[in-house]
Amino acid sequence: MRFISLGSGSSGNCYYIQSGDKAIIIDIGISIRRLKILSRQYGVNMGNVLGIFVTHDHTDHVKAVGALSQETALPVYTTESVHHGMEINRYMKKKVPREHTRTIETHTENHIGPFCITAFPVPHDSSGNNGYFIESDGTNLCLVTDAGHITPEMEPYIAKAQHLIIEANYDLAMLATGPYPAPLRRRIASDRGHMSNEDTGNAIARLALKEAKHIWLCHLSEENNNPNLALRTIKEILAAHESESSHEPITIEALPRRSPSGFYELI
Repeated sequence: MRFISLGSGSSGNCYYIQSGDKAIIIDIGISIRRLKILSRQYGVNMGNVLGIFVTHDHTDHVKAVGALSQETALPVYTTESVHHGMEINRYMKKKVPREHTRTIETHTENHIGPFCITAFPVPHDSSGNNGYFIESDGTNLCLVTDAGHITPEMEPYIAKAQHLIIEANYDLAMLATGPYPAPLRRRIASDRGHMSNEDTGNAIARLALKEAKHIWLCHLSEENNNPNLALRTIKEILAAHESESSHEPITIEALPRRSPSGFYELI
């Protein structure tokens, strides 16, 4: 497998995951025009895509899901609650055609082309939210974004991930002293908001050190975080748990917010 992030953050999220000559997309929170431009620039073959998977119904994750599904007849896979959320999202101008809607259940394997994809519930203040555990070509990738906290349901997927994309949204001090009004700060820091750098570092240390080879931090806040700070905070937490890792040191990177990451090979 390999993947490229075409956007990560409240400006728009989109991930293209490829196995052999087939691919899936997770979320399309960027415009369809930008998706097409970036696809040409970075060698993303949209003709290989078998379907679109959606984490949740917030606009920075679904902006162009309906538009691409209408244009290309691609099926859109997500849980019933997220499908309903997209239907009532007034900022999602083009809706998913009914004939392209595919409803999936959490904790159930979905075999699509070379992929085995399992959704699992993630707490967030949306109609619903899914993490995805994706297996193909002898390896796996787990995606967790917009998570208020780590639940027992999420833990097994994070623990067995060889490659992990996980949210590190904000720095505690930056959020506390930043420009956001108090209600928004409380929402972000709540159990149905987002995870801080410390939350993410502790989750990785507790769950991911035995299996993970490569970890990418996603959905960093532009106002309340920065890549260097997130990486430093998390690496400091992990340094105290180095003896718990069962293999070579884990590679940790922060995905860029507005620009593509380039392709990563997952081995």
